Amino acid sequence: MEILPAIDLRDGKVVRLLQGDYGRQTTYSDDPAAVARAFVAAGAAWIHVVDLDAAKSGRHTNTAAFAAIRRAVEAKIELGGGARDDAAVGAMLDLGADRVVVGSAALKNWAWFEKLASRSELAGRIALGLDAREGRLAVHGWTQPAEATVLEIARRVKNWPLGAIVYTDISRDGTLGGLNVQATAELIAVTDVPVIASGGVGSLQDVLACKAIGCAGAIIGKAYYEGRIDLAQAIAAARD
Repeated sequence: MEILPAIDLRDGKVVRLLQGDYGRQTTYSDDPAAVARAFVAAGAAWIHVVDLDAAKSGRHTNTAAFAAIRRAVEAKIELGGGARDDAAVGAMLDLGADRVVVGSAALKNWAWFEKLASRSELAGRIALGLDAREGRLAVHGWTQPAEATVLEIARRVKNWPLGAIVYTDISRDGTLGGLNVQATAELIAVTDVPVIASGGVGSLQDVLACKAIGCAGAIIGKAYYEGRIDLAQAIAAARD
């Protein structure tokens, strides 16, 4: 299992939101590249980056910050936020993203997403972001509910050449209260797409629980920034 430490960008700074609420933000650094270098020094092979401004507005305004991260490290980067059409996805890949996470746009225009995911040159480079609150999907920067359930969508993409499903339980995100292990395990059981869990990781025990249910990866954000998890220890435990 891979650990993907997270960098959430807003106005060029490294921040975390509590339960996806843009009004409850904590700023941790104004140097995203330095944070990325610290991740790699701890052994990270992947970094999970989210452009929070783009997730809400659709406009990529953190390109300079992302470019600085890309120049600073050789680790692979998973980038989400604002991937709403072919042009946006292409621009994100051109910036140097190794994998692009498509969330709200996939649920809004499924035919487009299916076509995108089926492109042979993008095999493994597109991830589906499923963000849920109480089992119901949320879209547009977590501000609006969607009709479909997580499991319905996960079944639909079985056998697709996606790089991953990135599953976030919004109610736990930023709380350090632990992953939603049951919901994540149910998701893993209905699809063959690798599942990366996010939302609530607060301890090494959460990392081990994620590994035990078969997650391909776990995203660590606030727990690292608040000193609750030793990143090198978590990476070693995930890979052991």
